[in-house]
Parts: sequence; structure tokens; C-alpha cells
Amino acid sequence: MLDLVYEEPKPKVISGATGDWELVIGLEVHAQVSSNAKLFSGASTQFGNEPNSNVSMVDAAMPGMLPVINEFCVEQAVRTGLGLKAAINLYSAFDRKNYFYPDLPQGYQISQLYHPIVGEGEILVDMEPGIARKVRVERIHLEQDAGKSVHDMDPNMSFVDLNRTGVALMEIVSKPDIRGPEEAAAYVTKLRQILRYLGTCDGNMQNGSMRADVNVSVCRPGQYEKYQETQDFSHLGTRCELKNMNSMRFIQLAIDYEARRQIAILEDGGSVDQETRLYDADKNETRSMRSKEEAQDYRYFPCPDLLPLQLEQSWVDEIGAGLPELPDAKKARFVNDYGMTEYDASVLTADVVDAAYFEEVAQGRDGKIAANWVINELFGRLNKADLSIPDSPVSAAQLGGVLDLLAQDVISGKGAKDVFEIVWNEGGDPAEIVESRGMKQVTDTGAIEAAVDQIMADNPAQVEKAKQNPKLAGWFVGQVMKATGGKANPKAVNQIIAQKLGE
Repeated sequence: MLDLVYEEPKPKVISGATGDWELVIGLEVHAQVSSNAKLFSGASTQFGNEPNSNVSMVDAAMPGMLPVINEFCVEQAVRTGLGLKAAINLYSAFDRKNYFYPDLPQGYQISQLYHPIVGEGEILVDMEPGIARKVRVERIHLEQDAGKSVHDMDPNMSFVDLNRTGVALMEIVSKPDIRGPEEAAAYVTKLRQILRYLGTCDGNMQNGSMRADVNVSVCRPGQYEKYQETQDFSHLGTRCELKNMNSMRFIQLAIDYEARRQIAILEDGGSVDQETRLYDADKNETRSMRSKEEAQDYRYFPCPDLLPLQLEQSWVDEIGAGLPELPDAKKARFVNDYGMTEYDASVLTADVVDAAYFEEVAQGRDGKIAANWVINELFGRLNKADLSIPDSPVSAAQLGGVLDLLAQDVISGKGAKDVFEIVWNEGGDPAEIVESRGMKQVTDTGAIEAAVDQIMADNPAQVEKAKQNPKLAGWFVGQVMKATGGKANPKAVNQIIAQKLGE
């Protein structure tokens, strides 16, 4: 197992005109449940379909239409809770959250305020190799998503697409344990990683299937410790919510800007208004969207159309027994089983698809060599081409074939890179490529020795210099490789040259 050191959160300190300030951050991450149907209807959740084509009469709030719970969405929420080491509430209930938006046909959202399906859990946030911080999760509740208003198709009108209406969301709410922009981004990154491993959310932030509302406040040094002692949120300062953040970089930039904005207000003798704000990436600033609503503003009440959920512990246990290996456990296994560094293990386990690719390549082969090729050769080439593993022109089986030829001394290290290049550009079986193109390295020591003798005979002065200074032997290695078209076994070449020069 990995020896992790758990650090207490180190607050980002910003120096103002009147002294130091610390940041306090809590996140509400909306993760779209990976399911084929919506939370309360059988309509499709397929992204990218024609506007208003994934809409049932329930989603459109037609008169007399009643919601019916999607059991799989409930299962996905439970699976997520178990993956975050959270308490699963066997009793949970749905409430109506009343507000008006043009893309909310019902005039209310079905959510869970009073009795969420998942209680407190935790996430281990990786800050650097060997260093992690625990961020507490307060709750996870299920709710339905709203639609989407489109404002850029006509200068005089807005359009409404209800395809997303009713899609199941998990709102994952953290405690105010996060103390800086980098830690906030690391938290979202780790949460996204866990959800993708669990298969409960695809984590595609560009498509909006995962987005974060970031609550930011500032306080003087020592106030956070008072909050921890008293659980009195007044010590943390007035928070503002940054809505719908869908980029790790923008999360960091927005938090930094918002914190400095609040500090400037407070140091000027003003007070921070509790409100919801939007981040403008082009201007790198936040701007007011609306005053921050409280629970009473939404007039919550139990949803009369849905019975409370009563879960059986045996069903929860069955879901728990089927959980996949999660990122921290997989990283520890890679370090232990393959003898790689924690950094390399972190790179290979960052995404569940990448980890699966590596394991296929490493099966029955040297794990360190496989890791080196996947990280340096494959990932390097994928990054250069702006591709990901699912789009890789080189399959795990093909890369494994290259490594087999290298391990069997059929090709040299340089030859392996040449074969990889051919497979990348043209495809094909590595063994057949080596055979058909005459790429096998020369392992016949007699042929190599003959080449060495010829080069030494043609360069007697260089031989004398190399005998006086063994470092000059590399010149002969280069000449032999050139004479053999790069096909000579480098190890054999070095051995024979060393033997000849020592005579």
C-alpha cells in the first residue's frame, strides 16, 4: 500500500492593505447520472440529439402526467455514495423546489432537501505524490435537471431546448473544507476521476454533464479554526456562489478573482452581499447574476406525486459488493505489483480508460517497461496529436506486440520506435512489419565481429586513442551501427568492441 501523509488544509493567504486574509471554499458539483433514461420518465438522455427530441409528456409537464422513479438512477446514486465512503440513507424523500425559469416547464424542480439519499462521506484529494487531504462530503441528493435556453440564434428571441429537462443529477455538496483555488481544482479532478471509475457520470464538463457551483468567502486568520470549534458559519464571512463552472482552469481563476474582489470591498469598509455570480472568462472577472436564495425562498414542500424511497440494506450491500477497483486502490496496486513510481502510477490511473489500456499492455510483460512506453511514447504522441486513448491509432495489442519483439531481441530500442511509428501511421501487426521490411536486428556475433574488425582495421589511429581513453569507444559503436544499417544488437556491439580494445 502507499504511505500517504494526510495534511491539514493550508489556506491560501492573500495580503491586503489592512492585513492577511484566508480563503474558504465549498463546492456543489452537479453530476449527470449515466443512464439511458431520465429520472422520472423513459425519455432518452442521448447528448447531441435534435432540440426537443428527447422530451416525454412528463418532461414537458403536460396536464395529468405523473413522475415515475427510475430505479437505475437511484442505484447509481447509491453506488456513488459507496464510492465516496458515505452513509447511505435507507429512507429518503423528494421535495418540490419552486422557482420560475423559461426552461423549467413544471415551474418547480423535484429535488431532495430534507432527506437526501446519501449522507456524509469523504474524498482524498491528491495534492502531490504522497500528500493527500481529506475533504468532507456533506451530502448527495438526486434531482432533475432543467432545460437549456438558447440566446444566440436570433437577435430578438430566445429559444428553449427541453432535451436536458428531467435528466437525473447528483448534487454532491462538500463541507467548506477547501482553502485555495488549486485545492478546489484538485478536488473536482479527483471527484470526476472517481465518478468515471464508478461509471455513474461520464464527467464530460464540456457537454455540461458535470459542472460546479463554487462558494467563496474570505476571513481573517484564526476565524476558520473558530468555525471548526463552534460550527458557526458567521466566522467564515459572507459567501458568494460562482455558478456553473465547467473548467478546472476557470475554477482557479474565478476563485482568485472573487476572493480579491471581496477583500477589496471589506477593506474599503463595505460588506459583501450574498449572491450568485457568473464568471466571464474573456474578461477574467465575476459579475452579479442574482441575489442568493435561501431554502425559504424556494418554498420547499414534500413532492405529493412521489412516495419516499425505502431501500433494503441487502440491496445496498449487493451494490457495494459490485464496486470496481477505485483510483487510490488501483494506484497502490500499480506501485506494488509493477514496481513503478507513485508519479507514474498517478499518470496511468488518472483515467479509467488509460489504466485499462496500460494493464492490457503490461499483461505478461515487464510492468516498468510497459509503463515507460505508454507514458512517454504513446501518451506523448497522443498529446501531440490532441487525441485520447479511445482514438489511439495504436491498440494495446499492437503496442504489446512491439514490446514482445523488443524483449526477444528481435528488434533494438531504436527499431522498436521505428515499428511504433509505422503502426501509428499505417497500422498492421508489428511482427509482420518487422519480417516484411527486414527490420530484425543482427544478433549473429560473427557478423558483428567482422564489422568491428573491418572498422578497426580502417581506423588504427582511432583504435590507439580509444585504448588510451575508453570513453572514445562510443565512436566505434556508432560506426558499426551505421555499417549494419542500425540492425546490429547494441549490447553485442558494445561487448565485442570492449573486448577488442582490451586485447
